[in-house]
Parts: sequence; C-alpha cells; structure tokens
Amino acid sequence: MKVEIDRRSGFCFGVIKAIKSAESELKDSPQLYCLGDIVHNGEEVKRLEKMGLKSISKEEYFKLKDCKVLIRAHGEPPETYEHAKKNNIELLDATCPVVITLQERVRDSYQNIRSHNGQVVIYGKKGHAEIIGLSGQTDYSAIVLENKNDISKIDPSRPVSLYSQTTKRIEDFYEIAEAVKNHVDPGLRVDIKDTICRQVSNRVPHLKKFAKNYDMVILVAGEKSSNGRYLFSICKEENPNAHLIARVEDIQPEWFENVESVGICGATSTPNWLMENVQEWISKTFEKTVSQ
Repeated sequence: MKVEIDRRSGFCFGVIKAIKSAESELKDSPQLYCLGDIVHNGEEVKRLEKMGLKSISKEEYFKLKDCKVLIRAHGEPPETYEHAKKNNIELLDATCPVVITLQERVRDSYQNIRSHNGQVVIYGKKGHAEIIGLSGQTDYSAIVLENKNDISKIDPSRPVSLYSQTTKRIEDFYEIAEAVKNHVDPGLRVDIKDTICRQVSNRVPHLKKFAKNYDMVILVAGEKSSNGRYLFSICKEENPNAHLIARVEDIQPEWFENVESVGICGATSTPNWLMENVQEWISKTFEKTVSQ
C-alpha cells in the first residue's frame, strides 16, 4: 500500500518569504515580535516560537516602542506603519508581493472612485488579516462581502469597484461578481477586479487529479487557514473519502479500513515537515510502504 505526499503542496512564495525573514532575524536575536500569527498553521507557529518568535495582538503592538516587529504575509493597514514611525519600531515587512500590489490597487481605486460617489467592495472573510489591511486602504469604508446575502449592503445607485481577497475561490468570486452587477442600477459602472492569487488557484487543477488517485486523501492545514478549507473542498469534491486535519493527533485509525492508498496534501500555509510527519505516522502505524 502506498502513502504519497503531493510535492506541489505546501508554502507559497509569500509565506516562504515571511518564514525566512523570521528565521534570519532569530539567528542573531533572542526574540522577535510578530504582529499576529506569522502563518495560519499552529504547528509551524509553535516551531518558530521555540526559536524566539512571539506573536502579539494589535492591542499589544500599539503599546510597543523601541523594538523590532515582523509584518506577516497578509499585510497591514496604514495605521500600523504610522505607529511604527512615531514609536521607533523597526518593521521587518514580509507582506506578500501579491498583497502589496492589491493594497495599492484598492487604495488607488478608493481615491479615484470617491470623486464619482462610488463604492469599493471586497469579497472576502470579515475580520481576516488580509481584509483588514485592504479595508484600511479605504479608511475602512470598503464594503466586505462574505456571501450573496451581504450584497444588500451595496447602494445600487452608486458605481462599484469589486476586488477579492487573494485566497478566495475563483468560481465563487465570479458568482458574486455577477450578483453584484445584477444588483446595481442599469447603466452604472461596475469594475470587476479579479485579484485572486494564482499561486492558490493554479494548484486546483493539479489537486483535482491528485485526489482521484487514492483511496483516501488527507489535507493538512491549520484551523485558521481559509486557503486550507478551500483546497479541502476541492479534494472532497473529487474524492469523498477526504479528511482535513491540523496535526498528526487528529488522524483517526478507523479511517484506514479497506484503504490501500493514501494521498497527503496541504495548504499554502502548510509546512512540508508537517506533511512528512503525517506520512511517517501512517507508515509506522499501519506498516505501509511509503513512496516519495
């Protein structure tokens, strides 16, 4: 019986940048603050905490001065940078380049559309770090849509510029976009900006094929990972015998009854070492032959 890891799974380049920034700094410093969890994976956060990384809340951050703070890949709103300038805080900015570009586009759109009495609308998860950073570019005037029920918040008599959180599902974004266009009064401008990261979306066709090749699929992702839930939904569509776990301890032995092949995959916030730990546990527990 084979147990294989999808080698296209794991950290995207934005997360790799943030992790490397933290590891590099901690080689010379006993401690480094990080504004929020550096990545939406609890096991990777624990690993870095042992090296000296300390996650802090926004409330804690705004009490700091004369220190060094890492900005994670999700990005931050303008007030985070303003506080740093006023309080001698050195920022290690590991914001994902894709998110930086999106922040700039949202900020420019907000400045331009105000003169036309327009609205900036963002499809994403309310309270998500990336959404907070994006909304901050609009002085928090952006309308955040989690689903079609939120479209009623849009004033149909005003133009709209619609963006998306980078990790959302493309099909869902265009479904929302169509609903927004139908909601706004005829003749008014609705700019649809597909800002979904292709590092995520390009994994989907491969993952669909991967999930079909095994009796069972295990996707490893942190509880806070939106990307993990999205990719798991893809696996589940292709292989009903799919399970989402955050750590090795989540695995249930009864899942493996009549299973002869297992595929292991992960989110863009899942470290390779964690998927390898899952593979090792399965092989040792069930004495299966492991293939790389």
